[in-house]
Parts: sequence; C-alpha cells; structure tokens
Amino acid sequence: MPDSSRLTLRGGRVLDPANGVDAQLDLHVADGRIIGLGAAPDNAPAQVIDISGKWLLPGLVDLAGQVGSPDSLARGELRAAAAGGITRLAVPPQCDAGLDNPAVVGRLRDGALALGLLRLAPVGALTAGLAGERLAELGLLRRAGCQLVSQGGQPISARVLRRALEYARGHDLTVVLDAEDPQLAVDGCVHEGEVAVVLGLTGIPVAAEVVALSRALALATTCDTRVHLHGLSSAAGVSLLRSAKAAGLPVTADVVIWNLHYTDQDIGAYDPAFHLRPPLREAGDRAALREALADGTLDAVCSDHRPHDGEAKRQPFARCLPGVAGFEALLPLTLQLVEAGVLPLERALAALTSGPAAVLGAGGTLAVGAPADLCVVDAEQTWQVGADTWHSAGRCTPVWGQSLRGRVTLTLLAGRPVYGMEESSRGR
Repeated sequence: MPDSSRLTLRGGRVLDPANGVDAQLDLHVADGRIIGLGAAPDNAPAQVIDISGKWLLPGLVDLAGQVGSPDSLARGELRAAAAGGITRLAVPPQCDAGLDNPAVVGRLRDGALALGLLRLAPVGALTAGLAGERLAELGLLRRAGCQLVSQGGQPISARVLRRALEYARGHDLTVVLDAEDPQLAVDGCVHEGEVAVVLGLTGIPVAAEVVALSRALALATTCDTRVHLHGLSSAAGVSLLRSAKAAGLPVTADVVIWNLHYTDQDIGAYDPAFHLRPPLREAGDRAALREALADGTLDAVCSDHRPHDGEAKRQPFARCLPGVAGFEALLPLTLQLVEAGVLPLERALAALTSGPAAVLGAGGTLAVGAPADLCVVDAEQTWQVGADTWHSAGRCTPVWGQSLRGRVTLTLLAGRPVYGMEESSRGR
C-alpha cells in the first residue's frame, strides 16, 4: 500500500518566483514538507496525482482578510480562502477582536490550525484596545507569534506612533500602517472628485493618503523600523513610496486587488459592491498602481477580504459597510493583468506569494524542506461567479455574475488536501 504521508504531484508547470523556477517538474511531499523537485528522492511508494497541463504554485499569501472573531472563526470564509489557493493569511486587528492580548492571539491562530484549512497570522494591536493611547504589550505579542502589529486603521498621534515604532524595532516587529489619515477621511465613502460631486457623496481626498504616508515615512526614517504600508490607492502615494525605497528606507507596501481593476467611475448608481476602503480613485491612479506593481515598487497584492452581506450592504451607499469578499477572485483577477500585458507572469505571481511572504516572514516558496503549502491552478479554466461556485458568505462583490479565467483545482496545507479537484469541478 502507498504511504499516505507521501505524495507526488506529477507533470505540472512549477512556478516558484522565490527561487526563480519555471519548469515542468514533479514535486514530492512527505510528512507535510517538500522533499524534492524533479526525480523522486527515493523509490518509496507514494500517492501520485497527475496535474499535467496545470500550474503548481506556492500557496498564496494574503496580507489582509477577515475570517470571524478569535472565538468564532467563520469556517466558510476559511474554506473560501482555500478555494482561492490561499494557505497563509494575515488577520488585521479590529476594535473588538482583542488582538492586544497574547492569549487571544494564540486562540485565533490555534483555532485555525484545529480547523485545518489555513494558517492564520494574527496581526497584533499596536496600542491597547486600538485606542491610540497606551502601547500594547509588544514583547508579549511577539513571543505569542505576531510578526506584524497594526493600529487597524484607528487614529494614533505622531508622538505615540513614534514611541510604538521604537518599541517595535526593539522586538523585531514590522509595523503595518494604513495609507489613510482617519481624520481627513472621516465620513468619506468615495474618492474626492467629480464622481463624488455628481453622486452627492462625501469624498476621501488623496491628501488623506499623502498625509498618512508622509508621517509614516518621516517617522520610519528616524526610527529605522520596518514599516509596511497597507492599501495604497493613488499616484501621489506611489510617488512617496518610490522615493522612500530609493532612499533605502525599510518599507514595503501592498495594493488591494480592486484598486488595480476599477475606478470611481465604476460606482455607477450607488452600487454597494464598489463601496471600498481604500476608495477607488481615478484612471491615472490605477495606472500608477499598475506600473508600481510591475516595477516592484509595490510588493504585494491582497484581497482585503471583508465578506459583508445582507443588511450590512443593503443600507444607502454612504451608510453601508465598506469592503467586499475577495479571496476567490484574487488569483484570477491578478492573472487578468498578465493577460492584458500589464504584468509579467513571474511578477504577478511574486506579488501573491514571495512578496507578501517576505513581509510576513513565512511561506511563499516551493523550496525543498519548506512546508508543503501549495495550490494547483488550471490557468485556462473559465468559471462564472455565482451561488454554485462561490464559497464565501459575502455575495456582494464586484465580480458577481462575471466569468473569470483561472481556477484553483487543488490546495494543500502541509501536504494535506484542503480543497480538491472534484469539489472545484462541481463548484462546491
């Protein structure tokens, strides 16, 4: 009988940007880890899965997504992530999530491990209760496994932020800062521009991003702390980031997938699927984000998955909750940019694997010895987003009803299938 702890994925196109691999190779797994590429390392029997004609990628790494509370994880959202090929997810702190407490951090991480669908990386709270006044126990959060800490978009003064950056450096933590000043963005729900005027909605000015980034980068210069900027949305923001990187600052940044595809013109007649944060901006901003991703100025693309639905999205546009479900659209929408000639394939896949993994400090590789977290993709398969193909409870999404190209057919976590070929082919 074959050893059930051993597995060979045969005949796929292995794409591993972290190691510069793009070749048709067999990949071999034993005891949850990758033990070889190419020829089998020994003659021991193994289960063989033929993936000829498909791509074999590292499991995707997503730097922002919501999957429920520490004590009530949403299994359906974890399943949606697995269906999207995501094997590692950073969970930002929220005011009621308790991620300023190392015990709660442990419960969130261990709860996901118990469900066995996804590796969660809780992002610790920068200040107690995210109140912006007293620093959280950053050393204890680091020992609890947090690699990242964040204020979760809540206000924080420059004085407290500078102290937080200094303490974070001492504990080898990366500080995640939203690319938005909360005070300048207050009550806003769309980009401040012509569309906001026509629709009669309060806008969020580009200045909100410029102020937030300018402050963050100035403090990072004086503190020499690793800073990750989440959710850039404007050409002005890209310019500031590019200058910071040219100056050698230890800064990385991500962009949300929706900002690479849509603009504020897509809001139409108050469509709640386009009430997003960061807001969709103008065509010139989208072009600048695409260029920055292509040249490596932006390090990662994230889903910013927020599966709001029902009453949360049935309110008037300005009052409905911002954000939409995005786990399952992340890969096909990124591949659309490759098909359109916006991104080279290797760069697109790096932005979903090795780029965010470098920020998080784990995952994103198919190197021998690495955990066998990977996904198999049928790059030619076209599928329609709908109730039979969508796993998330969040049905309010810009791609609902659309046909997407590129489908995950198998996801492995530590060598164990958590989303399978048969399920993908029938939608569930």
